[in-house]
Amino acid sequence: MTLEPSTIEENAADFPNRLTMKSTEFVHDDIFGSFQKLNILDIGASDLGEMPIYQPLVAYSYAILNAVEGDDRHTEQLRKSSGSNVNVIQAFLFDGTDQTCFLTDPMSGMSSLLEPDLDHLRFFNGFEEFGKIRAKKIVSTSRLDELKGLSPIDFIKLDTQGSELTILKNGQRVLSECLALQIELSHISLYRNQPSFGEVDVWLRAHGFVPHCQLSVKRWSISPTIKNNNFRVPFNQLLESDFIYIKNPFSISEWDIGQILKLAVFSHYCLGSTDLVIYLLLELKRRDSTYTEHVQRYVQHVNSGPRSNSSA
Repeated sequence: MTLEPSTIEENAADFPNRLTMKSTEFVHDDIFGSFQKLNILDIGASDLGEMPIYQPLVAYSYAILNAVEGDDRHTEQLRKSSGSNVNVIQAFLFDGTDQTCFLTDPMSGMSSLLEPDLDHLRFFNGFEEFGKIRAKKIVSTSRLDELKGLSPIDFIKLDTQGSELTILKNGQRVLSECLALQIELSHISLYRNQPSFGEVDVWLRAHGFVPHCQLSVKRWSISPTIKNNNFRVPFNQLLESDFIYIKNPFSISEWDIGQILKLAVFSHYCLGSTDLVIYLLLELKRRDSTYTEHVQRYVQHVNSGPRSNSSA
């Protein structure tokens, strides 16, 4: 969800530094060699000014993006800004039934197939206005597993304002091929019947995924107290977080070489997770000694690159 560019997001400050072109260029041929393009699925792909973490892969033509968005107020802009590596799909993903879509201001990022919970919105400064319903409409929804023309998906980004778990439950075939996913999870639900972080986390673990990192932790001030005359400046109350989950690494013996290589590429270009990349390259080396040089080259690349500002 993007409400304002000024929203304070902790634990994400060093991500742009780690994902610069300078730190990632020229790695592909020397280290990862030949691999198939990754297939990315962005569900709830409205363009609200955020730079998605998968952008380097699309920019380098290392990935094909499938952008799914049901709200026609956003799909037109997506089509205008999309390049040749982007496939825009206009669809509301849910469980295949007709649903009521609660439309808010398009820039609030809060339109949802779930009804906003006014009591919970009022708990936070400003959210009663952010979640104000401008219109309602009945929409036909699709199940993720029934989307036509999709190749096996390697990475899923989910930001659908509360319907994430329903989408996953109706997309288990697609999810079974997936190597990593980014999902926005709420610590306090803003919509009626919205699963909490804990519910989604338990479900994902039961279906073969483990948390890898938090891209951001968003806090928000509790009404009516305002800090520094700015209600967007938080105290301590958690609102939501963006998490990266990866395919359970303890099942790596069951993966094929292509899966391992793709997750290594994603982990390098999109996450800057050097330790995960090396873990994956070492597994490739264990299976095929020709990957020994790939491990050595990657370690040399890391050692010769700019030092991270984050502590070890």
